[in-house]
Amino acid sequence: MSADHNAASLPTLDLSRFDAGADEKRAFVEELRRVAREVGFFYLTGHGVDPELIRNALGFSRRFFDLPEADKLAIEMIHSPRFRGYTRPGRELTRGEPDWREQIDVGAERPALPAKAIKQPWHRLQGPNQWPEALPDLKPTLLAYQDAVTALAIRVLRTFAVALDQPEDVFEPIYTPWPNQLTKVIRYPGRGARESNQGVGAHKDGGFVTILLQDKVAGLQVEAESGWIDAPPLAGSFIVNIGEILEIATSGFLRATLHRVVSPSAGSDRLSIGFFLGAHLDARVPLLNLPPHLAALSRGVTQDPLNPLFSEVGRNVLKGRLRSHPDVAVRHHADLLALTRPQHEPASFY
Repeated sequence: MSADHNAASLPTLDLSRFDAGADEKRAFVEELRRVAREVGFFYLTGHGVDPELIRNALGFSRRFFDLPEADKLAIEMIHSPRFRGYTRPGRELTRGEPDWREQIDVGAERPALPAKAIKQPWHRLQGPNQWPEALPDLKPTLLAYQDAVTALAIRVLRTFAVALDQPEDVFEPIYTPWPNQLTKVIRYPGRGARESNQGVGAHKDGGFVTILLQDKVAGLQVEAESGWIDAPPLAGSFIVNIGEILEIATSGFLRATLHRVVSPSAGSDRLSIGFFLGAHLDARVPLLNLPPHLAALSRGVTQDPLNPLFSEVGRNVLKGRLRSHPDVAVRHHADLLALTRPQHEPASFY
């Protein structure tokens, strides 16, 4: 069974094929290698994530956005030096322009490090999330969802390793004992025809892979050679895309793909939950020893003077956070602003 793909749509891959016997696994891996290199985005079915957990995550997310503004602002991100919590529409920037979306950012629920344990600036990013008192069930629901999609993302990462002719666990040393986790629960309000349609501006993701759950309203677009491809919701699926860690590790055999979200029309809104799997913050991205037939196809890491990529994972993550949330950066990390370029320049996210 081949991946469903044409020039105007994203392909669909069924993850269950990876465990369906040697021949089916080999065919799946070959398709994954082609799709990952040519498109960098695909729908994923056969993922095994509990549908009830997915419904609950979307349901409680909707209930959060329906809260009175005061309840949401009580956990506004400006209160968190870890860049966690609620962001109002227009307060996160992409390419220096405001993204018209409201969201809550959730990471791993860990205690903040004491000052004496902070050896690198990115160690400041470890710490607890902010949770709304008015919706106590949001915390266990989103943390359970985050655990489930973290396990899924690691499964997907292992399939990428095989597609690159590497051991399945080749990336394990840089995401253990714990990976960098970020879940963004996002609502895109509808906008009028004369308003900016930037739900989120064109950007690349910075981790290993992204696992995106879409509700019912379209808006995601992926850059291809022919232009922007629409990626509407597909029931029972996630969308998976490649992050910049895989681009660096493969010398550009795989490349992170530009994508954006166009705001829905006035009178409607769009709900999605993005999960971003990254390496642990103290890791350095290794350069894989690809076999000759793959290494010959490597294109080199994207050279963008406005968005330099570093092999130090924490440096990349911190750069993205400081750029995209300048209000949080100024309040909590003014001493680090010299690490970033001017705010009009594009950021690499998550």
